[in-house]
Amino acid sequence: MLRSLSLSSFSRPSRSRSLSANPNPKSTTFYLKFRTTYRENLRYLKILGVIEPQTKPNKLPLPDAVDHILVTVNFLKSKGFCDSDFPRLAFLCPQIFSDTFQFTDIAPVFDFLADELPASVEESHALILRCPSILFSDVEFCLRPTLRFLRQIGVENLNRPTSLNAHLLNTRVEKLRKKITFLQSIGFSYEEAANACARDPAIFGYGLENNMLPKFEYLVNHMKRSVEELKVFPQYFGFSLEKRIIPRHLHLAQRNVQIPLKRMLMWGDEKFYAKWK
Repeated sequence: MLRSLSLSSFSRPSRSRSLSANPNPKSTTFYLKFRTTYRENLRYLKILGVIEPQTKPNKLPLPDAVDHILVTVNFLKSKGFCDSDFPRLAFLCPQIFSDTFQFTDIAPVFDFLADELPASVEESHALILRCPSILFSDVEFCLRPTLRFLRQIGVENLNRPTSLNAHLLNTRVEKLRKKITFLQSIGFSYEEAANACARDPAIFGYGLENNMLPKFEYLVNHMKRSVEELKVFPQYFGFSLEKRIIPRHLHLAQRNVQIPLKRMLMWGDEKFYAKWK
């Protein structure tokens, strides 16, 4: 890493430093050029969290590797990342800071976010921080088809830097389609399933066997409700079966009360249990 320092009124340069003087003898401005030391670079990377501070000397990267890592750091900084972001990146994606990693491999992801999503520098930076593994997604085979699919079913504002959007973009179309297929299997038409997922994209992140299926079975087998209610309120799948759905259903059943799912689940505990004591 080469740094340049301007020295004014420096008339007696030290012999131990390499000075490049202005050829004009009347000028008193010189430029001191020096190469940042290996030790300073290591200290810098430790401060960033890229290198563990307690790393043993024999485990530290060699000078060439350190220079390589610094190139990656500078690339990320050019994309809006700041010092406080690096500990998270290093923890979740340590391979970024290996001496074999090439920043050119992730450059297409930044281009995709900026040109096709499209997201601002700040939005791209925030999306990546929420799901750093998106940096390793293939644009042609993952990101672009996923974006196209989500837009086709009506999901909007995918450039907003939320954890949901970041993880949606990083999910392959095949996995997203499984949620559509499941909803069709329980009585939704394709259009109804797509509309439900567009209204509540969090559905794409729910598990089938351990989440959506048990909740559906409880709805029809124990609550004796129709799938039509799910079409009106697909957010039902986002509530805990054990902590929210079952306790409230049993509380209402004991009082011989039946209300719409939205009213049953959306109210806070205090309001809900005060209403039906």
